[in-house]
Amino acid sequence: MPDAVNGTWVPDPERVAATNVARLMRRHGIAGLAELRRRSVEDTSWYWDAVVDDLGIPFSVPYERVVDERAGAPWARWFAGGQVNVAHACVDRWRDDPQTADCLAVVAESEDGTVRTLTFGELGVEVDALARALAGDGFGPGDAIGVFMPMIPEAVVAAYAIASIGAVWIPLFSGLAPDAIAARLVDSDARAVICADGTWRRGRRKALKPVLDDALSHAPAVRRVVVADRLGLDAPLCAGRDAVWDDYTAEEPSRCGAAATGAEDVLMLAYRPGTTARPAAAVHVHGGFLVKVASEAAYQTDLRAGDCALWITDMGSIMGAWLMVGAHANGATMVLYEGDPDHPQPDRLWALVARHRITMLGASPTLVRALRAAGDQWTDGHDLSSLRVLGATGETWDAQAWEWLMRATGRRAPIITFASAIEVGTCLLSPYPVEPISPCSLGGISLGMDVDVLDAAGAPVRGTIGELVCRRPWPAMTRGLWRDPNRYRQTYWSTYPGVWRQGERAKIDADGQWSLYGRSDRAISREAA
Repeated sequence: MPDAVNGTWVPDPERVAATNVARLMRRHGIAGLAELRRRSVEDTSWYWDAVVDDLGIPFSVPYERVVDERAGAPWARWFAGGQVNVAHACVDRWRDDPQTADCLAVVAESEDGTVRTLTFGELGVEVDALARALAGDGFGPGDAIGVFMPMIPEAVVAAYAIASIGAVWIPLFSGLAPDAIAARLVDSDARAVICADGTWRRGRRKALKPVLDDALSHAPAVRRVVVADRLGLDAPLCAGRDAVWDDYTAEEPSRCGAAATGAEDVLMLAYRPGTTARPAAAVHVHGGFLVKVASEAAYQTDLRAGDCALWITDMGSIMGAWLMVGAHANGATMVLYEGDPDHPQPDRLWALVARHRITMLGASPTLVRALRAAGDQWTDGHDLSSLRVLGATGETWDAQAWEWLMRATGRRAPIITFASAIEVGTCLLSPYPVEPISPCSLGGISLGMDVDVLDAAGAPVRGTIGELVCRRPWPAMTRGLWRDPNRYRQTYWSTYPGVWRQGERAKIDADGQWSLYGRSDRAISREAA
């Protein structure tokens, strides 16, 4: 029950004992979260090795050392010498286990009410088919392939198929304009794009293929476009370049198998939404992104096998990647919603929760404010008892929206707010479901993140606004900015030698509460897509 005086959410002891993070603490004889936070930053090698072991992350070749900083902190290499592939860790290991092959991996609902599902076994078959087609078309390790799709199962299949062959996934936000798409495709030197013919927006069909065609007039290096027939639109096909998904993947089914990617092989280039000038891409790798995101999903949002996770986002967003990898690395179900979550009525989101028995729901404070403005009556009649955790990121809370969400969901679930960033992949700060969480709280450091606030001279400050920093590297830290190492060093490592400067103004109060005050530079910012 929440504290009746100040609105603080307080977990009951039974709930605490059942969490993933409590299991981790018991395994290592750690008394509480404060001690775990301390140990996780004092000995980061111990912590991240413990995460891999606790979550059973399957390295096909064991790593020789957890972190190698011989080239300096900005170029730290994680899980050195190890091999792991995100597609194997998130799909193949579950499809190959008879006990989990028939468990739901994907549930997808669209504005028009269509619901599609894939078990882990079915997802694996679809991933194999597309991966085999891409490999047969000459694509392989290191090739950049864009994905321009809404929140539909094909977007998940495409991401894993690209990872499976060792190629580089370029997520493209489904609302991007042609010039922004072209800028990303040119910057990444993309050779192929996988897209949908269209999507739903507030009850209307929105064509996507013509948007992509406009972009491709400025990205001539793209030699293959695979089009998924989502809405049956009459999408024009360019002879010799374009192929229809069903035809492209129509070969006799056979097992493909994930490539033997090194832990430091590039998985994804993550671009900030909205930029059209020379875009800056964070570079995420198979090992680091997988381990960090899996740990956040397991320990911050308490995801596990049998859970259903829904985050209102886009597959072109870093949170789309977080939802996919975080859910599937932990054997949970990823729930996709295509369209606007308040259409055709403001209770659409709550109907989704009730219909699919969502256990973890993620939404931005902006969306919560919009739902609050629509009125309290829209939560009535919906069974929200499945909710165990609420997630939020992208911006700060206001007290009214926070309190409304707690009240609307019956105060049964804590609000876990991520202070996240594309280049961090993803969390710097977060509360955990084993600790009291006060209204609008960012909790404390995300486990394994040696975060602090410094003044201009590099001294720690409390009660005063300073620069948000991280003193040690972490697994999902971007491996530079794509093809621009000087910009990377200047942006993040030039202010405080050997210390990552996030470019965010922050404050730690005397009681340990963290607050953020916006950007202090023009680097890649926290994503609010």
